[in-house]
Amino acid sequence: MSLISLARHGRFVALLAGALVLVPIIAEARPGGGRSVGSRGARTESAPAPTNTAPNGAQTFQRSATPSPAQAAPAAGAAAAAQAARPSMARNLMMGLGAGLLGAGLFGMLSGSGFFSGLASFAGFLGFLLQIGLIAGLIFLAVRFFRRRSEPQLATANGPMAREAYQPQQPQAPRPMFGGLGGGMARAPKPIEFDPAPEDFNSFERLLGEVNAAYSNEDQQALRRLLTPEMVGHFADDLAENARKGLVDRVSDVKLLQGDLAEAWREGNVEYATVAMRFSVINALTERTTGRVVEGHASIAQEATELWTFVRERSGDWKLSAIQSAG
Repeated sequence: MSLISLARHGRFVALLAGALVLVPIIAEARPGGGRSVGSRGARTESAPAPTNTAPNGAQTFQRSATPSPAQAAPAAGAAAAAQAARPSMARNLMMGLGAGLLGAGLFGMLSGSGFFSGLASFAGFLGFLLQIGLIAGLIFLAVRFFRRRSEPQLATANGPMAREAYQPQQPQAPRPMFGGLGGGMARAPKPIEFDPAPEDFNSFERLLGEVNAAYSNEDQQALRRLLTPEMVGHFADDLAENARKGLVDRVSDVKLLQGDLAEAWREGNVEYATVAMRFSVINALTERTTGRVVEGHASIAQEATELWTFVRERSGDWKLSAIQSAG
């Protein structure tokens, strides 16, 4: 290759590299970090219904305080195996007692006094049997007591391990687009148990911006007001990890482009709503000391599609309980 060709090739590579610099690197350090975190109550292990905004549904949770059946089953099996392999106290005691009696009888025979030399009379033999019966009864009661205490208690119908099977309802008639939400948050025909009011959809859009702003400002007090305790813990871990690396996550200009309701359901006095949202956001992970961008872009917006689940006590304020990336 000639020097002229090399020079031309070098200019092409330089132009290509310069063009790539102008393309924003997609940042996944915003709230949730592009992962799926949190809980959806009894539907944590059920995939949200597809929507026009997220037609492929959502990814499963990578971090959740609600254990999945797949995680619980091996633990339960291991506990059962350990219980089965554990020696029985009664069996050990009875075997030890029998061995002791046999040893005493053999000793008596070897010493020339006879196998039952220790039993002076038939009455003594009966008394000895009575003592054995009392000891065995006490052992049986003690073993039964400790076994009951060691057995796991069955979950009640309303207990934390209860999982009601979710049966999707028949699709309902399409609902009109709900106005006043930027690109519009549509109430699509999805399996729902109650209809969120217009002000609820306004709250969902407002929380999208407020949560991102509180996360960007590392405002722990605001996060505790906007999130469930579980989500506060997840966000605190992410912020602490950024601080350990000397980084800060800046999020700004969050704008809802499209959204629709995936599910809305009740669990006792608690209401849940999962909403699919496509939004634009400026997101940059920068060094704390220098402000140098290490991921994302400080001025170019990117788009993201996520499913956010909100929870509230009846007539209370909505809080964010889960973020799932679109599938």
